[in-house]
This record gives sequence, C-alpha cells and structure tokens, in this order.
Amino acid sequence: MGKYIVKRLLISVCILFFASFIIYAILRFLPTSYVEKKALELSQKGAAKSYSEWLVQLNATYGLDSGILQGFFTWLGSAIKGDFGESWYYSVPVIDKFKSVIGDSVAVSGISLILQVGIAVPLGIKAAKNQYSKTDYTVTAFTLLGISLPSFFFGSILKLIFSVKLGWVDLYGKVGRYYNQLNSLGKFLDVASHLILPVATLTMINIGSLMRYTRTNMLEVLNADYVRTARAKGLPEKKVINSHAFRNTLIPIITILGMEIPALFTGALITETIFQIPGIGYTGYLAMTNGDIPFCMFYLVFTAVMTLLGTLIADILYAVADPRIRIS
Repeated sequence: MGKYIVKRLLISVCILFFASFIIYAILRFLPTSYVEKKALELSQKGAAKSYSEWLVQLNATYGLDSGILQGFFTWLGSAIKGDFGESWYYSVPVIDKFKSVIGDSVAVSGISLILQVGIAVPLGIKAAKNQYSKTDYTVTAFTLLGISLPSFFFGSILKLIFSVKLGWVDLYGKVGRYYNQLNSLGKFLDVASHLILPVATLTMINIGSLMRYTRTNMLEVLNADYVRTARAKGLPEKKVINSHAFRNTLIPIITILGMEIPALFTGALITETIFQIPGIGYTGYLAMTNGDIPFCMFYLVFTAVMTLLGTLIADILYAVADPRIRIS
C-alpha cells in the first residue's frame, strides 16, 4: 500500500505539472491584456509611476516579458515557495484571500455532502429492496428531478418562494443587516438561516446521481448468488442487507464521494454566485470576470490538486471497502 501511494503521488505531481503549464499557457494566450488594464488602473490612481512604468513592472513580476516556458518556471518557482502573488481585484496576497473565504465553502459543501449521503444512500437501498413499488417509483422520480434540475434554476426557484414570496430568509448574502447587533447565538442563527437555501440547492442537485447509483448497484447485488445463499441459511433480512449486500455497493458510492472532495475545497461556483455566499467559488467567479490573473491561476491549479487528491483517496478506499481489490 505504501509503495502504491508513493507511486500515485509521483504520478500526480507529473500530472499537476503539465496541468499547471496548460492553465498558464491558456491564460497567457487570452485575447484581452489584463496586464495593460491593470497598469492603466494603477497609473490613474495618482501614483508616482506612469502607465508604461507599471506595465514594465507587472510584466516583469509575472514573467510576461519572457517566453511562455521561462514565464511558467518563474511562476512555478514562486508557487513552490507559497507565493502566488497579489490579487489584482482584491488587492491582498492571493493566499490571504483564499484563507479568508475557504471556510464558507467548506461549511456549505460539507453540510450538503453529509445530507446527500444521509438521504440518498438509505433511500436508494429502500428503493432497491422494494423494486417496482410506490416507494421505488417515488425515489426514481425524485432522482430524475435532482439530475435534471440545473443549480441556477433550482436556486432561483427557492429564492422566489422562500425569500420573495414568503420572506422567511434573506435573498442573498451570508449575514443580515443587523448581524453586528446580535449576541453569539443570534449571530450563529443568522448565518445558519442564510445557508439554508444554498445547502438545499447543492443537496438537491447532487442527491439524484448518488441515489441512482446506490439503487442500481444494490439491485445487482441483491440478485447475486451469495445473497440468495445468505437468505437460504435463514439469516435475517436486515443482516443480509447490511452485512452482505451493502458493502458491495460501496465501490460506486466511493467513486462519487471521491469526486465530491474537490467540491468541498473549491466551492460551488454557481450556487455561491446565486446566493452571493463569499466562498472560494464566488470569489473565484469575481476574480475571473475582473481579470484577476494571479487569483485565477491559483484557483485553477488548486482545483487540479484537489481533483487528484480526491481520486487518490477514492482508489485507496476501494481496497478498504472490498478486500478482493488488491493494490500493488
């Protein structure tokens, strides 16, 4: 197992290197020169430097006055040291801005993930146990609804009903206008009320696929010979499901959950943008639309790192869930 993990980590480093280079090259080939735009903004703020001086300084800082390879290695050398430059849009170091917003994304995505697993897996198992029943048809319809609804549409519907029509929660934002006047409990409840709709949106749009995979694989396992043998021995149905059948449905579930790990730390861009939750997704969206190249570069590379890490964790959990799988 140890050799496998080391091998996968080395392969992941290679993949990350080439992914970072591709991202850097794409940003360098953008038709719009955000560096010129930034230099113009800085020169108009009454600073001592002129537009041309700012342009030369910015190009030198980000390695844009050299070729792509040399510029990339200049960026890479700084990135290895943890220096991703200063955000153009937020005017703070990229790492500092990341640290200030990552907690909101982890909170929203983490709660949503717990709800997804807690709802989708039991309902998928129940639907498989009662195939072609009303429960099965209801779960299937709910699954198709979750898969089909786009996040921006479902989120907008929730805002229309619960914010505009009923007025139960605020339309957007993380805190209310009277947040600073509340005590500790009131502040907690205020933040929690603002997270209800984003969490509900993420849970609804992601629950369908997990429920579908759980039901499909449970149906396949329930028809296996070893399950019929366990029933023939007179084992209770609960033990047949929990001890024999469920464990063998974990592989596809682990695959899905492994891909959810990046979402925990890279944010739900569309959902956070709809509700204006200041997480990493919404922050990255504002950075992209405002030409914040340093933050965009960091955000895209960080997403690649989380994706590789999620895949590695899923592969390791395969062997934990199913002893028949041997990692070598």
